[in-house]
Amino acid sequence: MDTVNTHFKWEEATGAAKYIADRHYEGLLEGRFYRSSCPRGRIKSVTLPTLPDGYHIFGADDVPGQNVLPIVEIDWPAFADQEVRFVGQVIYLVVGPDPDVVDELLNEIAIEYAPLEPAYTIEQSKALKDGAIHADDNVLDTHMLHKGDIEAGFAKAVTIIEETCSTGYQEHIYLETQGAVCYPQDGKVVLEGSMQCPWYVHHTMAVVLGHDNVRAIQCPTGGGFGGKEDFPDVLAAPLAVAVEKLQQPIRLIFERGEDIATTSKRHPVTFHYKTGVDADGKIVAMDIKFDVNAGAYLSLSGIVLQRSITTATNVYDIPNVRVEGHAWATNTVPTGAFRGFGSPQNCFCMETHIHHVAKQLGVDPVAFKQQHFLTSDSHSLTGAEIFGDLVLDEMLHKVLDMSDYQRKFTEFSQPSLNQNQSQAERRKGIGLAVFQHGCGFAGDLEDTLVRAKVKLLKGSDGNVQILASNTDIGQGLSLTFRKIVADTLGKPLEEIQLAVPDTGIVPDSGPTVASRSILIVGYILEKAAKKLKKSWIDGEDQEITEVYCKPDYHQWDQNTYQGNAYQATSYGANVVEVEVDLATGEADITGAWAVYDIGKAIDGTIFRGQIEGGLVQALGYGSCEKLEMTEEGVFAQRSMADYVIPTALDVPAIGSDLVDNPYPYGPNGAKGGGELTHNGGAAAFVAAVENAIGVPLSSIPATPEKVCEALARRSDEPSAQQREGQVKGSGPGNGAAIYED
Repeated sequence: MDTVNTHFKWEEATGAAKYIADRHYEGLLEGRFYRSSCPRGRIKSVTLPTLPDGYHIFGADDVPGQNVLPIVEIDWPAFADQEVRFVGQVIYLVVGPDPDVVDELLNEIAIEYAPLEPAYTIEQSKALKDGAIHADDNVLDTHMLHKGDIEAGFAKAVTIIEETCSTGYQEHIYLETQGAVCYPQDGKVVLEGSMQCPWYVHHTMAVVLGHDNVRAIQCPTGGGFGGKEDFPDVLAAPLAVAVEKLQQPIRLIFERGEDIATTSKRHPVTFHYKTGVDADGKIVAMDIKFDVNAGAYLSLSGIVLQRSITTATNVYDIPNVRVEGHAWATNTVPTGAFRGFGSPQNCFCMETHIHHVAKQLGVDPVAFKQQHFLTSDSHSLTGAEIFGDLVLDEMLHKVLDMSDYQRKFTEFSQPSLNQNQSQAERRKGIGLAVFQHGCGFAGDLEDTLVRAKVKLLKGSDGNVQILASNTDIGQGLSLTFRKIVADTLGKPLEEIQLAVPDTGIVPDSGPTVASRSILIVGYILEKAAKKLKKSWIDGEDQEITEVYCKPDYHQWDQNTYQGNAYQATSYGANVVEVEVDLATGEADITGAWAVYDIGKAIDGTIFRGQIEGGLVQALGYGSCEKLEMTEEGVFAQRSMADYVIPTALDVPAIGSDLVDNPYPYGPNGAKGGGELTHNGGAAAFVAAVENAIGVPLSSIPATPEKVCEALARRSDEPSAQQREGQVKGSGPGNGAAIYED
């Protein structure tokens, strides 16, 4: 395999790139998973078919090392053994030369289960029917965080407002489904596949095999969005076991229906807010409790939980806060990484709640939000001083001007619909969301756990090769990494090459996640390039290695959750305009605008792609991407015909701009931004729909059905004037206003 991917993206654009399904391997066998049909239970007995020559079945007993997927905690088995926790859990891998015969063998496997009462929702998990799925309480992880004095804060409040906001599942719908080929080569077990994190896959294969004679190579990858961070381990572990024994290549590629049904999803989350407002209209206390549906195993839910806790108050400076979060075990597919990693859920719920608090108080939501913005003199929720300049006000003014927000908001805002109003009417609305995203791993993990390493290899011809494990999955790293090095060296871009992410060649610079590739890895590439430039010797081979070292200001205490939760934070503001059909509940998006602070963009065109892709994905999350769990423990939506995502016809041209705010510890002043672009769109969309229909919405996706249900309830709710009077007259703990969908 080539070790340089200088023309990677051109090949993808022209159709010449060889994805995993396009590659030829001599003696290739096809693999299929046999999966659990029981959502929760014990395996009582197994009947396996008689195997024709050349066909094989692998399970837990065949694992030479540990039968685990080492994703944070050691709790998810590579092959289910004795118990199953969700429909679709891998029990066996069946392999052979003819995929039709493999499918026949799968149908001949019979397993008898002793079923237990499954729990699909957080409420069912808390009920502990038939005992706990995990430990004795089904809590996979929990954290609590305090800022200020919550009791003293509520003592100052003259108004108490409570609300529950929630988010649902979201499916990645990457262009290329999960797929990998594993084969023996030079005494090693090698896996090529569609993946984000080759060193994660490398580690998983080493654990299940019990040795480190393994190698993971990223192929051209048709999108990931987090779905190819942890989940490729699910393919890699069984494949490695089979290849170690057979010494033949085996391919495993999911069909779309299998991919949607069995891969990780975005976590559903429910937030409950209790907010105290003083006589001056300022929020003085906020008590936040939230629950995360983690699925059958922990996977990455603990890290999602930590991000949600440490950024629970979003861009707002609330003096007294208590946050408590739990990740619950359920009998569903383990939820995992998805672009934003907990921030889109948190940002939707917090932005929606703040918007509703303002409406309850009878004040302008934009002014209310701006009144509570963090400033450069603030301390974060985790007690850290704000590093650098905050430009939230500048961003807000830009996006309001671009969208003509104030005029439209005044024009679109009308009294709540009355029961006699024509249902044939179409109404316009406009909504705003302001949000953030912490770049890099939470706390000090970049320094204590990952310690990213990169290399630059200069040849005698003056060409330079970048060696890093970060992958291009459509976000443009194959260009931006080369630009960072080329600009630093003062060399033409064509003289800078990027090695294929191959654990047999590249050092471990950490995974392609958490908006860390530019901020962390790009910065140490810039430092390496500066060293190379200073020591450059014409006509000689040279090698430069650089390892991450955190900035002095970045301090964190994992025990108390105090300090800099992230090395740097990027910020954004979105405005969305809609037109809602009151008869059908359908909301057409007629305008979208976005402004971001990502420090300084390495390449404006590349980030423009991130803006448009991320915002469209967020609008789908907020509006139409419905994924429902049935009573049988499977998703009702199994194809792209019934899991609806936005198309080019659903989204208008997006107006966007950046605020230049260089960050001194990023390459050329850059911070991360790929996940940031997904964080605000859902909240802005829902605020716009609310503005159009005059009825609050507190959960997503805000589908047409949900909009119609809200409109049907409007006559049973008090008017806006009644709600305003109720809240303004309430004292601490009394007269709480609750919005729930």
